[in-house]
Amino acid sequence: MAFIGSNLLSIPIIVVASEGDELTPVGALLTTLVLDGTLIATALLFAGMIRRPKAWHFGLRATRLWGAVGWSALAYLAYIAFAAIYVVTVGEPAEQTTADDVGADEGGLALLNAGLLFVVLAPIGEEFFFRGFLYRTLRSRFRVLPAALFAGAVFGSIHVFTGLEAVPILGGLGVILCLLYEKTGSLYPCIALHVVNNTLAYGATTDAGAAEALAFGVPMLAACFLLPRFLHRSSPALP
Repeated sequence: MAFIGSNLLSIPIIVVASEGDELTPVGALLTTLVLDGTLIATALLFAGMIRRPKAWHFGLRATRLWGAVGWSALAYLAYIAFAAIYVVTVGEPAEQTTADDVGADEGGLALLNAGLLFVVLAPIGEEFFFRGFLYRTLRSRFRVLPAALFAGAVFGSIHVFTGLEAVPILGGLGVILCLLYEKTGSLYPCIALHVVNNTLAYGATTDAGAAEALAFGVPMLAACFLLPRFLHRSSPALP
């Protein structure tokens, strides 16, 4: 429902903010804002049907720093291993050009838009919905592995337009992010790991390079480190 609604809301933007068959950089940014905003609004709406939602209900809470660092590092190593096994057994996915498609290779405002889209907006919106809402909802009914597999499969499937071959790899990342959430009890390590992955991918697959990618990634990682310590120090334990 969230994806259908966001796609319908995006139609006017696609019509107005397109040049030929491609979205303009501003159109791509607005479309992403609609998508991620719809995901967050959907999570808040359904959670509000049960009780008044609070930040910690979605995992926006503090966690032990070094435990989170350790589990995050292990999670990323597991993702790298999974991706390597997939490449060896199935084949290397086609190179994703999504960032360049929205104008990252043009520099200027287009580069800023692409960085905001991939390194800032996508990790926040997708983690809030898929880990903070969908996975937590599934965990109220199922054990860890079935819940993580289902949430990961849905997470991978929404990236089909970035390249069908990449869907299984991103689905695997989605499962690993669910397990990271399970181990830390906080959404911040998941957002941070998502930021790291998107920063590396953004820097490697665009002409912008690593410096521009880090300009977005480093402040996001700093926010994931600082915000839970200043905003959520008194959050209760997750049920």
